[in-house]
Amino acid sequence: MAEAPVISIIDDDPSVRTATGRLLRSMGFSVYAFASAKEFLSSPQLGETSCVIADVEMPGMSGLELQERLIAHDHGKPIIFITAFPQERARERAMKAGAVDFLSKPFDQARLLECVERALRRRQNAAGPGGRD
Repeated sequence: MAEAPVISIIDDDPSVRTATGRLLRSMGFSVYAFASAKEFLSSPQLGETSCVIADVEMPGMSGLELQERLIAHDHGKPIIFITAFPQERARERAMKAGAVDFLSKPFDQARLLECVERALRRRQNAAGPGGRD
């Protein structure tokens, strides 16, 4: 039996981390939640994460800065952004850098799950025939 994909949620709002984590776990995913981008980057889960769901506006390192850091360090992780403050400039920047989607809070659960599935397909396709990168 294949292991469940690991989804890491990075958001400074504990209620968002809890609710999103519950949703994803109910769908069979392994989930880790982090209060900051720095916490995620220094965690052992960084290497095993298949998809990142990140808030855009967070104290310290923003979600967009996290995306830049992951790209710079060749951590090819698909990112889904969530934000309570949707700004077109931030959305354009995120999408141009390869984000899967840019969702406004409160986001539709079905849409988030569709984004996660799309992110996992993208990651699997990038990994090649063996499914691992």
